[in-house]
Amino acid sequence: MLYYFDFANWLRLIRLAAAVPSRRQRRGLMRLLLVAIPLRALVHSVCFVLDGILFPGLWRVKVRAPVFVIGHARSGTTLAHRLMCMDERMSAFRYWELRLPSLLEKTLVHGLAWLDARVLGGRLERRLAAWEERKFGAMKQIHKMGLNVPEEDDLIYFDSCASGFWSTKLPVMGDLDFFHLDRRPARTRRRMMRFYRECVRRQLYLNGGDRIHLSKNPTWCGRVESLLEAFPDARFVVLYRNPYETIPSLLKLLHVSWKHQGNVDAGKIAESSRVMIDLSYETYLYPLEALARHPKAPVATVDYRELVAEPRRTIERAYAELRLEMTDQFRAALQREQERARGHETEHRYSLAEFGLDDREIRARLAPLFERFGWESEERKQA
Repeated sequence: MLYYFDFANWLRLIRLAAAVPSRRQRRGLMRLLLVAIPLRALVHSVCFVLDGILFPGLWRVKVRAPVFVIGHARSGTTLAHRLMCMDERMSAFRYWELRLPSLLEKTLVHGLAWLDARVLGGRLERRLAAWEERKFGAMKQIHKMGLNVPEEDDLIYFDSCASGFWSTKLPVMGDLDFFHLDRRPARTRRRMMRFYRECVRRQLYLNGGDRIHLSKNPTWCGRVESLLEAFPDARFVVLYRNPYETIPSLLKLLHVSWKHQGNVDAGKIAESSRVMIDLSYETYLYPLEALARHPKAPVATVDYRELVAEPRRTIERAYAELRLEMTDQFRAALQREQERARGHETEHRYSLAEFGLDDREIRARLAPLFERFGWESEERKQA
């Protein structure tokens, strides 16, 4: 299996980076795109080929009935993913594992960590911790990130220039579409998903081939058909939360990220924000529409309010709908989490007006979901 690289996106990103007004940011992006990305992709490519030679057992690893946690960003996908990761049978990518997709790269990191702990006295670990704070510190209050924190699988495409994470570096949503994979030509779609499947196989080899791959990807709401094509036995957990909370929260996350990156092009930021708002409606509506075309696919629909209030019961119900058995150890872990969750209150409140959002437009575009989940009555109760 060869490493996947999207040359068309790479060239578009170079063109977009060259037009960035900030000279400092422009130079940084050009170094990243012209030097770092090609070098990383080359290393990944060589290591990917070597994987099949150095780890012959990899060829026997099968991906069986993976679970995909999807939903609009900020709708509880991270919480659901974290809770399900407590199940010892699950296998998930951590941030650093997504950035180093080859099995050889992961094995070398484990070897280096062993050497650092036993010979270097943890010197490398301390330096990595300092780098981690510089890298992710500005985002911690909105979205927890870290080298050993489970992250969205879409990040595995970052060095391939095919990841939605590029949108957090540049407000390019009007120029590049990372969402609508299901609309792309079959050949392109299958090539992308074959690569992803190979990455999952490598992670399962590392964590245990009998485990179930667990993925959390809000962006992949536009890839349901592609996922089912690549994994016919896939199972889905679809999260739903009041869009009055999720849409401005996502926009806040993007704006903070763009500001942190040094973006100052107000026109591009406004354009990308509008595209993101329109994509938000699709993110809410498309998954269930696509899954309705596959009635045999196991699906669990989760209300964010129930997940926060009663995580154990909510996950138990989701497991039943996915036809997954629960172990006693996992049930006990969820019970402890449920006891800690009592009295939980979200720390953040976001204004619709701050981003020019119209509550009437949101209500009209997502009317069926407002009725299904009772968001309208919830708003009246809080008023």
